[in-house]
Amino acid sequence: MRIYFDNAGTTAAKPEVVQAVLPYLAERYGNASSIHAVGRDARKAVEKARAQVAAAIGARPEEVYFTAGGTESDNWAVKGAAFALSSKGRHIITSAIEHHAVLHSCQWLQKQGFDVTYLPVDADGLVSPAGVEAAIRPDTILISVMTANNEIGVIEPIAEIGALARARKVLLHTDAVQAVGAVPVDVNALNVDMLSLSGHKIYGVMGVGALYIRQGVRIDSLLHGGAQERGRRAGTENLPAIVGLGAAIELATQHVEEHAARLTKLRDRLIGGILATVPHTRLNGHPTRRLPGNVNVSVDYIEGEALLLRLDLAGFEASSGSACTSGSLDPSHVLLAIGLSHEAAHGSLRLTLGDYNTEQDVDALLAALPGIVQSLREMSPLSHLNS
Repeated sequence: MRIYFDNAGTTAAKPEVVQAVLPYLAERYGNASSIHAVGRDARKAVEKARAQVAAAIGARPEEVYFTAGGTESDNWAVKGAAFALSSKGRHIITSAIEHHAVLHSCQWLQKQGFDVTYLPVDADGLVSPAGVEAAIRPDTILISVMTANNEIGVIEPIAEIGALARARKVLLHTDAVQAVGAVPVDVNALNVDMLSLSGHKIYGVMGVGALYIRQGVRIDSLLHGGAQERGRRAGTENLPAIVGLGAAIELATQHVEEHAARLTKLRDRLIGGILATVPHTRLNGHPTRRLPGNVNVSVDYIEGEALLLRLDLAGFEASSGSACTSGSLDPSHVLLAIGLSHEAAHGSLRLTLGDYNTEQDVDALLAALPGIVQSLREMSPLSHLNS
């Protein structure tokens, strides 16, 4: 039997989501932009999903726009706001630990003449609201700070940052891909103007996401060629995936506090067990201000890739960081930003728990991990440091 500990990478679509999606793959296949009966049926399904997403994050349906996923939502928010507001200023503030969808968008904007400030984080991965305030300039038009980090799970002080941004009349975007469905998320409580989310992180299907845009916010379109999404995002709506997103987010947020409490207990059991039974390990990220299901540890004297392969052979599916960068040989920019050395960053292990994980899963990993690590250390050229 295999045990899945990579829920931050993607989640399995829940049976209720699959059942909601199936009719729209063949029987109810209309184009939501068509005016005939099948098209009108599709439009009703899209608008129902829009209402479900809006209700889950405290927004209004007309403020929710469907996209192809979190990466598109991030790109659209950052680039769209930058160009829409470029006549007011060309300065953007973000953090050093953002998802690459935000970081690479900001780096691309720099090539277009924008100025970007990349804020540092502390050893736990937290962005300082005071640091954000100090970085705001008269020409600052956008701040983008994630709600929760996808690698180390730290939950950022978005509400405080949002209050500062609002007082200074600067737009705030937050990447909430990892937070929605894991912890309560309300756009008004967080004081955000734009928020990104993704379907496949909350037991929906791949290839769909959403961008919340507060009413009145100016943002340029990222895709052109059609009048879909009230003229802001061209392209035929991905009807089955959108239906799945609506069903998934409703399920994920109905009892989010109870789910979070259960996963937090499993998370702390796993963290405590690893630190107690595997020498020379450390927890990355804040010990308590972190996502309920996120465990990220550095294991000294071994390579993370070798550890993942051995875990895979033993029946455990995990990761060393973001799935979007797992093919890269470079160490995690997030772990470097919190002060880890290149060697320690290369030895990282991310275990992310989900709704289907149990205490038995955690205990099985804790039983297997010490032996796997010791075996790898005995083969490591750094093994003499472990004596």
